[in-house]
Amino acid sequence: MRHEPPRPVMNVTPLVDVVLVLLIIFMVIVPQMAAGASVDVPAAANFDPAKADVEPLTISVTRSGHIYIEKSAVSPDTLEPKLREIRASDPYRRVRIKADKATAYGHVRSVFKVCQTVGFPGVALQVGDRTEASKG
Repeated sequence: MRHEPPRPVMNVTPLVDVVLVLLIIFMVIVPQMAAGASVDVPAAANFDPAKADVEPLTISVTRSGHIYIEKSAVSPDTLEPKLREIRASDPYRRVRIKADKATAYGHVRSVFKVCQTVGFPGVALQVGDRTEASKG
């Protein structure tokens, strides 16, 4: 009578556990990686849908008036030189200004004016969908 050697059995439970934990971590972290500072944009009834061709440069203006280029904080004095540097490296890049709805209009207008002075081909204000804002 001949005995067969034991066959190896692969236990995939630890692998599935690790993959699920990684999935949960990425689901929590990715929404926090959005460009710019966290601001509550005003709602608009008719807004242009996002264009998928080239991602615009995001400038955020917080409720307290702080300015961010993508995720880097800048002072009002250094805003124009930084934007000129960015414009020199990519002259066709557009700008999206994302300002909190409680921000003073003067702060947003001064950032808009600097973007126009630097010469970006397009400067837009980001707004939310009014129908979605009224639901929540």
